[in-house]
Amino acid sequence: MTTTTTRRSFLAASLAVAAPAQSRRPPNIVLVLIDDYGWRDLGCYGSTFYETPHLDRFARESVRFTNGYAACPVCSPTRASVLTGQYPVRSGVTDWIAGRKQWPTARALCPRTRTELPLDHVTLAEALKPAGYVSASIGKWHLGGEGFSPVEQGFDRNIGGTSSGSPRSWWPPYNIAGLTTPPPHEHEYLADYLTRRAEAFIEENKDRPFFLYLPHYSVHIPLGAPESLVEKYRRKAGSGAAQGDPVYGAMVEAMDLAFGRLMAKLDALGLAENTLVYFLADNGGLRYEGSSKKFVTNNAPLRAGKGHLYEGGIRVPFMIRWKGRAAPAVSDAPVCSTDLFPTALAAAGLGIPANLDGVNLLPLLTGGRKPRREALYWHYPHYSNQGGAPGGAIRSGNWKLIEFYEDHRLELYNLDSDPGEQTNLSRREAKRAAALRTRLDRWRRATRAIMPTPNPNYDPAKSDQGLTGAESATPPV
Repeated sequence: MTTTTTRRSFLAASLAVAAPAQSRRPPNIVLVLIDDYGWRDLGCYGSTFYETPHLDRFARESVRFTNGYAACPVCSPTRASVLTGQYPVRSGVTDWIAGRKQWPTARALCPRTRTELPLDHVTLAEALKPAGYVSASIGKWHLGGEGFSPVEQGFDRNIGGTSSGSPRSWWPPYNIAGLTTPPPHEHEYLADYLTRRAEAFIEENKDRPFFLYLPHYSVHIPLGAPESLVEKYRRKAGSGAAQGDPVYGAMVEAMDLAFGRLMAKLDALGLAENTLVYFLADNGGLRYEGSSKKFVTNNAPLRAGKGHLYEGGIRVPFMIRWKGRAAPAVSDAPVCSTDLFPTALAAAGLGIPANLDGVNLLPLLTGGRKPRREALYWHYPHYSNQGGAPGGAIRSGNWKLIEFYEDHRLELYNLDSDPGEQTNLSRREAKRAAALRTRLDRWRRATRAIMPTPNPNYDPAKSDQGLTGAESATPPV
């Protein structure tokens, strides 16, 4: 089946099962995705070090999820899941693009990730077009370069979206294609620049339904923030706070200020009541990178961070606001980045195709009814830059199983009583662990997941992946 036919069939199916026409124009949709932002990096999620007053206010106006998940512990796969409503394994984007180079003496040989989101996967921008939406991607793309940019994936406008996963500078020149800063903005911080362009897009399209995808480069490394904010957090860091990097703290607050500006623009234009706003991160907070011993952020009480299948690597801040339709609440329902796509289609009055992995959250948002879902799944067949090992995971109810692909060892946790994943119950609850592993394996087969293979050059003495400073993936017994 050709790419064109695939997309046309998808859109035709959406229209064929569309909900009855709405009496008013469909809601605007704003999707703000933060890079490497930890579950505890906001005041409303428990941080006492970072200051996030605008996000804390947004949380009070939203449905805030305490069990919100990214579909992968690293960035590109989660971005694919957000835009397609499917698990990353289905697109073949299973690691950050272009992926970590194979360590020659590692225990496993890992499959290669795709270096672009395939064009035959329908994006949310394309799926919303039948309802009259104009769309823009403003910020980090990291789902392919030339021929696979946001414009080729259905967006009407692309500002700053390239194959790159991180900025070379937070101030001009940003060295990112498409980003120029003539006077009086030649000293503008990148988060402020992207927000200004997003504000302009909203202003230009205030009289028609729009989809704004705003994936910030913040708070990805290299760390950088306005000096006035850095100095503020240097003074705070002296208090012995668990989250103590002053530059990272300043980045968090700068991002919060930018988010506040965006919400103020919706208010000023009278659009807040008819705008569905998503806020989430692409993976858990970064603790260590590569061989560095420098501590970036702390996801405690969750274990580990970016690059790991433990909760610190996949559980993220996750909030949805739809003023006048969704009553503010705190929900413990497990939800995933795959759910944004079907929820947006439902809000727009479009049908939801059957090939999506995500579920429609509107019944939860508007009526408090938790979605029916047997489990959430993860497949990460790679070594991460943060010390994570290849593995897969399943969460069903409060139970979570991790299978590490190097030796197929299992870890089982009850997240209700042990959110920090400190007590491995796989032996004590052997039958439960076996049943969950069977379900995980069945899902992998159904999605045609590509698995790692044994490395004939494996050398136990040289198998640390070169990440001497990264946290160990070795679990407790």
